Amino acid sequence: MSDPDKQVADALKTGTAVEAVPADRSLGQLVAAATAEMSELVHDEIALAKAELRQDVKKGAIGGAAGSVAGIMALFSLPMFSFAAAYGIHNLGLGLAWSFLIVAGAFVVIAALAGGIAALVLKKIKPPKKSIAAAKDTASVLQKAKPHPRELASGTSESKSVARSSA
Repeated sequence: MSDPDKQVADALKTGTAVEAVPADRSLGQLVAAATAEMSELVHDEIALAKAELRQDVKKGAIGGAAGSVAGIMALFSLPMFSFAAAYGIHNLGLGLAWSFLIVAGAFVVIAALAGGIAALVLKKIKPPKKSIAAAKDTASVLQKAKPHPRELASGTSESKSVARSSA
């Protein structure tokens, strides 16, 4: 073990408290002390994990709220940009009705393109063939499996009926 005077000197340098350690502690006392210290360590680690999780959850909530605000603001700006585009086209010399019709037509074209891309991507999704095959193989093996008859203690294969209660 280490020198008790060195422990006291180290404790004075670091500012930590040192408990008096009796020289003749029993094995039970040592095990009890080790168990108590391990328990404290586990509790401290759990407290640290909780604190870290609280910080992560708080950061996630702030990020989610900021993303929601950004999405809502982008959605609210869409009519403004639509009006600006329509009036911009109108300033080029077209009638106001034709300007709004051109903007609405552009939105329909964009929606059709996005829908086409979505359809192409969704057509590429296929069922999980390997998982289905493995499940079918497992089911076929289990259907063929039959319980083995149990032999009685006397060595005969005759079985007695046993009444079982459902309670």
